Amino acid sequence: MLTQTKNRSLWLLFWGIFITSTIIAQDKKIILKGTIYDEVNETVPFVTVGIVNKTIGTASTEDGEFALMITPTELTDTLYVSSLGFDTFRMKVQDYLDSKERKIVLKESVVSLDAVVLLKPKDYMENALKSLKNNTLSKKPHVKEILYRRFASEDGKAKFFVENYIKYKDRGPAYWMGRFQVKEARKSVDYRFWKHTQWKHSIEYMSEVNPIRPGDSFHKRNLKKFEWKKTGSSSYEGEDVVILEGTNPEKSWEKMTFYVGIDNYKIYRIERGDALYIYKKHKDGKMYLSYYCNQWGFPKDKMPSNIIGTVGETLHYKAEAFVLNVITDKKKTKIKDYGLGLDMGSLDLPYHPEFWQKLNMPPDTKFYKKHKEELEGLFGVPLEKQYQLMNK
Repeated sequence: MLTQTKNRSLWLLFWGIFITSTIIAQDKKIILKGTIYDEVNETVPFVTVGIVNKTIGTASTEDGEFALMITPTELTDTLYVSSLGFDTFRMKVQDYLDSKERKIVLKESVVSLDAVVLLKPKDYMENALKSLKNNTLSKKPHVKEILYRRFASEDGKAKFFVENYIKYKDRGPAYWMGRFQVKEARKSVDYRFWKHTQWKHSIEYMSEVNPIRPGDSFHKRNLKKFEWKKTGSSSYEGEDVVILEGTNPEKSWEKMTFYVGIDNYKIYRIERGDALYIYKKHKDGKMYLSYYCNQWGFPKDKMPSNIIGTVGETLHYKAEAFVLNVITDKKKTKIKDYGLGLDMGSLDLPYHPEFWQKLNMPPDTKFYKKHKEELEGLFGVPLEKQYQLMNK
């Protein structure tokens, strides 16, 4: 009896060690890094990068670089890189890690729509809008984990920087904007002359500027009034894509460009002024937002009178959002609203350095490095120190 008890204790001890070791191994983070090029050795920006059949992913930066954080459980999975106009690149994760070169070269896809009977440009847009609910991740609420950052400059020099990690719950672009919770935040010292405060969080503007979202002045009915013309063709993961440019007949300067699949009418990319929306496929084939960027200044009639004639006149914002993950499990989609109707630079949250160190951050772009260098150069205070000073 004593021997059986001892053996059982040893077995439980061994099993506990095994489980603990397995958990530690699964929690260990591995970072996949690389730079994406085309066949003439030019970097390719805003490319979708992810793991096949998984929701984790990212987009390459404006410099064509990417960083994707995985665990050992993904080593046997497949890394994929997909972009409009190129054949999709696929490689086993372990093989990519074993390769010496962290350079991915995308091959241009061959597109020939001459033999295809195309619809009128206006018909493609109408079909894309009609199919929006079926083509996007929209049946049930889901949560996007988003890294949202905003750069502020005056007279072309960096003066303020803020980053938020957000859980954004909604039903996709076919519906009104959902809810969101800013979980983590950090910001630099605010060196702006004009400490402008937005009426709402910048991510709310991301939704409002999107022309396929309800609530936008150009949504559906108004988009149908646009005059559309085909300006080119492309492809996405084997499907031919038509490029459509729309012009507002009442405002000839108001233009936007859509990239629409000719077979399923999925929208892969939207360009509206300086705003850019990149959509990618979820593992179930539905589309969802992968990357967003925009930049804007302020007209003088929107400025306080005491700002006119000062450097505050030149205040300029640049924002971008990286969708890091999509959660569809209903049990994991609960959020606690925070940040709605508040300027993202005014949020008062504690700073947790360890969180940001573990987050799947995109590589530092040339623009980011320049912005950081200018912020640190104003008074010689490192950005990390600024985070500690300006956040709880």
